[in-house]
Amino acid sequence: MSPFACDMTALSSEQRSRHQELGELLRSVLCAVKELPDGYEFGFPMQPAIYDALTQITPLERACCPFFVISIRLAPSNQLAWQLTGSEGVKQFIRMEFAHWFGE
Repeated sequence: MSPFACDMTALSSEQRSRHQELGELLRSVLCAVKELPDGYEFGFPMQPAIYDALTQITPLERACCPFFVISIRLAPSNQLAWQLTGSEGVKQFIRMEFAHWFGE
C-alpha cells in the first residue's frame, strides 16, 4: 500500500468544488510537464489569472496532500511553474492522481 493518499475530508464541500474548478482551469492551459528527480513541474502561461489560480489551489492541495512539497516559480521563460515534489514514491502518486494532466 502506498504511503501517499489524499485526504479529501480535509476540505469542505465548497473547497473540494473550488479545487476541482481550479484543476480544470489549470489543466486547460497547461503548456508543459517536466519530470524532476523527486516529482514534476507543470508549466503555465504567465498570466495574472493563472497565477491567481495557482495561489488558490496550492493551499487546497497542501491541505489534502500534506506530503507534497509545493512551489510556484516564476520562470525567466515567461512561464509560471508549479512544482509538486516529495519523498521517494511521490512521483508515481502524482502520475496516478494527475493522470489527465499527462494526457492519460
